[in-house]
Amino acid sequence: MNAGTRTEIEQRAAQWLAQRDGEAWSDADEAALQAWLAADVAHRVAFLRLEAAWQQGERLQALGAGWKHSGPPPRGHWQAPPETRREQLLQALERTQAPPSGVRRSRMTRVLAVAAMLVCIVSAGLGWHAYTRVDSVSLSTRLGAIETQSLGDGSQATLASDSALDVHLSRRERRVELLRGEAIFDVAKDPGRPFVVDAGARQIVAVGTRFSVRRDAGELRVVVTEGTVRLQSADGAADQPSSLLPAGSVARIEGGNELVRSMAVADAEQLLEWRDGLLFFHNTSLRDAVAEFNRYNTRKIVVADARAAELRVGGHFRWDNVDAFVRLLERGFPVRAEIDDQRIVLRSP
Repeated sequence: MNAGTRTEIEQRAAQWLAQRDGEAWSDADEAALQAWLAADVAHRVAFLRLEAAWQQGERLQALGAGWKHSGPPPRGHWQAPPETRREQLLQALERTQAPPSGVRRSRMTRVLAVAAMLVCIVSAGLGWHAYTRVDSVSLSTRLGAIETQSLGDGSQATLASDSALDVHLSRRERRVELLRGEAIFDVAKDPGRPFVVDAGARQIVAVGTRFSVRRDAGELRVVVTEGTVRLQSADGAADQPSSLLPAGSVARIEGGNELVRSMAVADAEQLLEWRDGLLFFHNTSLRDAVAEFNRYNTRKIVVADARAAELRVGGHFRWDNVDAFVRLLERGFPVRAEIDDQRIVLRSP
């Protein structure tokens, strides 16, 4: 699907930047760098981001091996070997990519969450067969918020920004209606009670697995990262046969047309990195990338002309840092931005 994972691309970009800072940089090295940058837009984005982090004064103070003057150190100032400089660069980038506070999780928080979920599962297993009524709950998130909620059967639902769903749990079935937005479902195993997500004209059925469902106006997307789910018509229409989607599947349904792609599970996981505060683009039009940012932010980005809208972008970006995304566009693409408190307008120069 792509020219390498995010980590691999960032490591290679850091290596290029560290080598370029040394005294032995040659015209052949420069030509090789330019060829690598031209090979994939994600390469160029990763290099620009590292270069920007490198030039920040506070990063230079931390990484400059004693350099205390303004501006970047002169070429050859570094005494550490290139591999050491590469690791310093990657550490700088890691700090600039820290997820927003609302989704930042410590190891202890993860452990406590798992423990709480296990308690829910054990409690549900002991008392469920005596439980005959339907347990209903409505969940929703505001714009720019992401929340993970434990369901009464031990499953979990992670809701993206501005999403809403209704949950109905009974002894014989587990049913979720996705009203809008996107959610990731970590489904507790219970073969006797399939987990069904209603999303308009389609249903997604699972027993115990992990998948996401995204419902936009006129379009549905299903991403499976663990196990297998069944995609079927909500009304059982014979002209819409069901499809089995194993891990690594991405299904898109628009206007009655269904397209299913298979990819590595790691690539499918990147489509769900919004839960950690990141958006992933691979050769994505600027029009579509802007639409993703607008799903999470009140200050909207507007693409003013078709030429700018068709530019292709790639890489990982924090959805809560629109300004950094726009600065990178102005730095590395034929785009200029008009910025005010209400919106950001992107135009071709």
